[in-house]
Amino acid sequence: MTRLRRPCAKTVALATISAHECRRRLLLVGFALVLGLVAGCSTSKDAVATANTFQFVAPGGQTEITYDPPSARGTVGAVAGPSLADPAKTLALAEYAGKVVVLNVWGSWCGPCRTEAPNLQFVTGQKNVAVLGIDVRDDAQAARDFTHSAGITYDSISDYPGRSLAGLGGVPRNVVPLTVVLDKQHRVAFVSLVPVQVAKLVPLVQRLAAE
Repeated sequence: MTRLRRPCAKTVALATISAHECRRRLLLVGFALVLGLVAGCSTSKDAVATANTFQFVAPGGQTEITYDPPSARGTVGAVAGPSLADPAKTLALAEYAGKVVVLNVWGSWCGPCRTEAPNLQFVTGQKNVAVLGIDVRDDAQAARDFTHSAGITYDSISDYPGRSLAGLGGVPRNVVPLTVVLDKQHRVAFVSLVPVQVAKLVPLVQRLAAE
């Protein structure tokens, strides 16, 4: 005589799932997958934009970020504004085609900016390298007085509200000083959220100029 075995509790539970419940679970799984796809396509403030356009990224809260190899670098947007030295003149990043450009955001009210200015002035002596300042939240005459007294010969964009920074791919506007080094194709190769040092900056621009 064959003895009938009672189905285990797991089998009974599975068997009691209605067709409606199955459809509900499938819909939930599908919805979760869609959310995953949307999250994978979205960008955060630390994401790198596509199409070779630079978007600021500071992994792990780093204050100095190098972007290598060159194929990993993104280009910046238009950066332009009135000249600090001659307000009737417009300065534009596009004027420095084919050169390594050191963009430095500064203000005469900023102690670390005043300290690092001689380091940036020293860099102007490097071949195929230019320095372009962006003077923000500053009195233009006070900024001119500082550059004259400190012997700073490179010009700056006089940009009190910091509008020109919009072309720099989301770099933090509240960080001063801020330095962005561009290679000869004006792709971002280095970002510093702290005052730059000659010992680090000079070898960097020399390497970029030789690329």
